[in-house]
Amino acid sequence: MIALIQRVTQANVVVKNEVVGEIGHGLLVLLGVEKGDDQQKAKRLCEKVIGYRIFSDEQDKMNLNVQQIGGSLLVVSQFTLAADTQKGMRPSFSGGAAPDKADELYRYFVEQCRQSGVKTEIGRFAADMKVSLTNDGPVTFWLQV
Repeated sequence: MIALIQRVTQANVVVKNEVVGEIGHGLLVLLGVEKGDDQQKAKRLCEKVIGYRIFSDEQDKMNLNVQQIGGSLLVVSQFTLAADTQKGMRPSFSGGAAPDKADELYRYFVEQCRQSGVKTEIGRFAADMKVSLTNDGPVTFWLQV
């Protein structure tokens, strides 16, 4: 399971001209589910995302996590993160989980984030989404479990 996280000052997701998820200061989480992923991996990745210390403390060092700064999460499913790009000029998506399994684990990941107490907004699974953000830094990390 993969999370591409971006520290943002704001982010939103629009589906068919409707804002379906929106946050201020926090993390945009692009989530890719791979074959073989399970609830244990989803829970571990959620803990890592929430605990990852990429927000500045009073000494301007990355020492605080999203929960400590009172930030929010915007979690957006993105199957393209599971792509194999090693060969040729076209990505292969054979490493991605089947849509039903990916949706199940996406929802489980979101539920784990919400249970942690962090405000969590979402995109719409398998929809054509327009994602807007202001990357703060920029600060972007690839997390994988």
